[in-house]
Amino acid sequence: MTITQLYYVLAVAENQNFTKAAEKCFVTQPTLSMQIQKLEDQLDVQIFDRSKKPIELTDVGKKIVTQARNIVNESYRIQDIVDQQKGFIGGEFKLGIIPTVMPTLLPMFLKTFIKKHPKVKLKIEELTTEEIIARIKDGHLDAAIAATPLEDDNIKERVLYFEPFVSYIPKGHRLHSNKKIEIADLDIDDMLLLEDGHCFRDGVINLCKVFKDHSDDKFQLESGSIETLIKLSNEGLGMTLLPYLHTIDINDKEKANLHHFTEPTPAREVSIIYHKSELKMQIIEALQDVISGIIRGAIAFQNVKIISPLPNK
Repeated sequence: MTITQLYYVLAVAENQNFTKAAEKCFVTQPTLSMQIQKLEDQLDVQIFDRSKKPIELTDVGKKIVTQARNIVNESYRIQDIVDQQKGFIGGEFKLGIIPTVMPTLLPMFLKTFIKKHPKVKLKIEELTTEEIIARIKDGHLDAAIAATPLEDDNIKERVLYFEPFVSYIPKGHRLHSNKKIEIADLDIDDMLLLEDGHCFRDGVINLCKVFKDHSDDKFQLESGSIETLIKLSNEGLGMTLLPYLHTIDINDKEKANLHHFTEPTPAREVSIIYHKSELKMQIIEALQDVISGIIRGAIAFQNVKIISPLPNK
């Protein structure tokens, strides 16, 4: 049994196809198939049911894949130990970022990080929190930036910053004349929300304390982007809440619709998260240092006081 054979097994389990798995592993399909067959012969079991389309794991195959993933991940630790001992910060690093953080945070830190750590090859994907957790656990992401806490024993979290909520209230709305907004002023029934699957949506619902059944409402509006929520709000369809960093670059006309909360300011906790195995910690710490420094400067420049994170989900 070899690490390479286990790696091939994981590739087939993920792609449910020998040809696609071979392409991902940069080997020929006969080579990959032969190695998996040798492993099955050695173990005297069938890992894959090849009669199914797409290929499926057998019951014992599912158990083998779980253990194979642990072994392969641990094998990476050897190189990781050597890199950390040498103080090397480089190599490929797969980073996921949630949609409500990606467009504001990434432009702020990416250029600085690349310049400071040119040997790191970042591969960045925009993913929902659910997708991020799954990919960290199966080894397809090294780390991610997401709203926390997640309360998952397999995931470790390092807080990067607390980002305040800011109300976006158009003219004509019942709260537009208020200089400051109280949490008690919020009503979920006139709130424009991100579509389900966004953790920021969950945060808004938590802030409003209740989530009523909308079945009797005239309409229910949810969107996949914060920019769309702003436009819908401008059309008089309701108010919305924005993460603070999304408010920095909006135009002057729209800035007149921004209303801050009374203190303590509600905020979301944004963290860099990673698997409990703690691989590639030198790159994770480098990201944390760069991002935290930039965010502290940006928020301090805007003279925003951040006190309390959102209630736990």
